[in-house]
Amino acid sequence: MTVLRSRILLRGPGIRLSDSHSPADHVRMAPMPAESFQVAGRAGANAGFHILTVRGAITSLTSPAFLEAALAASARVLIIDLSEAPSVDSMAVGALVRVFVSRNKSGRKLALVGLNHRVINVLKITGVDLLFETYPTVPEAESALS
Repeated sequence: MTVLRSRILLRGPGIRLSDSHSPADHVRMAPMPAESFQVAGRAGANAGFHILTVRGAITSLTSPAFLEAALAASARVLIIDLSEAPSVDSMAVGALVRVFVSRNKSGRKLALVGLNHRVINVLKITGVDLLFETYPTVPEAESALS
């Protein structure tokens, strides 16, 4: 049996080759830098409105902070501004559904604003897009929900 071996030289930031020259050569990736994530709440323009602004991707690492902030909002209307959220993962979808269910059971409203195509696609693929009222901007959501 003939075994062909080839070496691929990878160069670039964050990529290091092992010093080994044995058949067990392998590539080690440098750790990815932690992406900045923030959730900030503020009062809306209308009484009884709360705006939750998300900055950064909602992932398995960041969804607990997002969920805590969203569930803590007691206003009649919660508007979640995702215009600075580049992506969401399955944990984020679960967190959004949990917020929807919590607010729906208590007769409070929820709206999502500023969704980019990645976020829209994830919500559509998972089949939960129809649960949420969506608007392009916070002012448009406030106007529609007043």
